[in-house]
Amino acid sequence: MGSEDKGLGFFKEIGLSSNNIGSFIDGKWKANGSSTTSLNPSNNQAIAQVIEPTLQDYEEGLNACNEAAKIWMTVPAPKRGEIVRQIGEALRAKLEPLGKLVSLEMGKILPEGIGEVQEIIDMCDYAVGLSRQLNGQIIPSERPDHMMLETWNPLGIVGVITAFNFPCAVLGWNACIALVCGNCVVWKGAPTTPLITIAVTKLVAEVFAKNNLPGAIFTSFCGGAEIGQAIAKDTRIPLVSFTGSTKVGLAVQKIVNERFGKCLLELSGNNAIIVMDDADIKLAVRSILFAAVGTAGQRCTTCRRLFVHESIYKDVLDQLVEVYKQVKIGDPLQKGTLVGPLHTHSSVENFKNGISTIKSQAWKILTGGSIVESEGNFVQPTIVEISSNAPVVKEELFGPVLYVMKFQTLDEAIILNNSVPQGLSSSIFTRRPEAIFKWIGPRGSDCGIVNVNIPTNGAEIGGAFGGEKATGGGREAGSDSWKQYMRRSTCTINYGSELPLAQGINFG
Repeated sequence: MGSEDKGLGFFKEIGLSSNNIGSFIDGKWKANGSSTTSLNPSNNQAIAQVIEPTLQDYEEGLNACNEAAKIWMTVPAPKRGEIVRQIGEALRAKLEPLGKLVSLEMGKILPEGIGEVQEIIDMCDYAVGLSRQLNGQIIPSERPDHMMLETWNPLGIVGVITAFNFPCAVLGWNACIALVCGNCVVWKGAPTTPLITIAVTKLVAEVFAKNNLPGAIFTSFCGGAEIGQAIAKDTRIPLVSFTGSTKVGLAVQKIVNERFGKCLLELSGNNAIIVMDDADIKLAVRSILFAAVGTAGQRCTTCRRLFVHESIYKDVLDQLVEVYKQVKIGDPLQKGTLVGPLHTHSSVENFKNGISTIKSQAWKILTGGSIVESEGNFVQPTIVEISSNAPVVKEELFGPVLYVMKFQTLDEAIILNNSVPQGLSSSIFTRRPEAIFKWIGPRGSDCGIVNVNIPTNGAEIGGAFGGEKATGGGREAGSDSWKQYMRRSTCTINYGSELPLAQGINFG
C-alpha cells in the first residue's frame, strides 16, 4: 500500500515515500543496513519503511564530514548565517506538512507539531543575528607594549543525538548555533522518528546544494544505539550534544570524557509547580493543565509534582480535577484533541507499571490512572494524591501523571522542590515580591529554569535551556550557549622590542 493510500499524500511535499533511505552521507542518500518500520502511535500501524545505516556507512559519512569541516570553518560567520537563514526559509515553506509529520510519527497534537517546527525556524532567525555577534574581547595587559585578546574559533564537528519527544526542535537548538559557529553537524535522530530525521535533512541538504557547498557539512543518520555509541567514541567529534534519559546520558558522558571530548547533556526532569496561598488560582490551574498534560506528559519540562498551600489545597484540586475530566484524548491530527498517544507501546507499559506501584502503596488516584482501550498508545491523564516521601515521587514517570502534595510555608515548598535528583524546570505562582525574589535567588529553586506565574514547559529560545544535577548541566539555544560550540583562545601579542614577564618575574 502506497503512502497516498494511507492518507499520506503530503509525504511528497517533504520528500518522503513508503520506502526511504535513512542516512545522508557525503551529500548522498545511502544506507546498507536493515530495514525498520516507522509506526503511528495512534494505531500502531506502519507508516513507512526506512533502511538504516551500517557502521561502515557511518565511517564513510564521518570521513567526508571531517574534510568538509576544513572548508566550512573558513567561511565568514555572517556568510554562514546567510546559509542558516535559507534553511529557516526552507523550513518555513514546509511548516504545515512538517508539523503534520511530527504529529503523525511522534504523537503530539497538531498545534504542538507545527509549534515544534516553528521552533527550529525561530532558532534559524536567532542564529542569523548571532552570526554577526560571535565577539571576543580585548583584555588589558599588565605588560607594556603588549595586547591581550580573546578569540573564538570553531570546534570542527558537533554531534547531535536527539530524542523522540522533540524529534526536530532539539536539533534546531544545537545545529543552528553550531553551524553559524563554523561547525559541521552530525545528527542522529531518535530511532522511532526516522521520517522526521529524513524530511528535515532533505530540506537542509537542498540549501547546501543550492549554494554549492559540501553536503557533508550536514550529515545525518537514523538508527539506534550502535550509531550513537560510534558518535560518542569518535575523536573527530569534539562536542557531543545528547538529549535523553539520565541513565543513557551518564553512559554517553563517560565515553566522551574518556577521550577528553566535551559533552552537552539535556537529561531527565522531575519538575515542580508551587502554588502559594496568594496565587491567581484560575491562572495556576490553566498552567498546571498545560504543564502536566501537554505532549501527553512526555516533555522533559512536564510538571510531575504539584505543591499546593494547605489553605487553598481543596479549591485548587477541585478545579484541576474538573478541567482534567474535560480533556479530549484522541487522534493528535484531529482538531480539538488535547492529549494524543504515548509514543510507543513500551511507554504504555511503563505507565501501567507506575500506576501499579502507586496503587500498591495505597496512594489516592483522584482522576485517570487507566489505559484507553484502543489500537493506539492512549492513557488517561492522571492526578495522584501522595506523600512527598514516597519513592515514586523522586523518579520520572514519562507520561501524564501528576503527583499533588500540601505544604505550609515557602521554605518547606522550596526544600520539596529541590529534594529530587533532577533539576530542570520549576515554577511558583504568587504575587508577593519577597516570595518571587527568594524563589529566583540563591536560597530558591536549584533548577536551570526558574519560572514565576507560568508553566514549567514552553521555554522561549532566547534564554539558555537546560538544567542542573541529574539533568546534566548543559545549556542550549539562547543567551551565551553559543560559547559551548566554539573553542576559546587567549592571545597575548608583544608588539614591542622588550620581553617583560608577567608577575614582574626577572629571568636573566
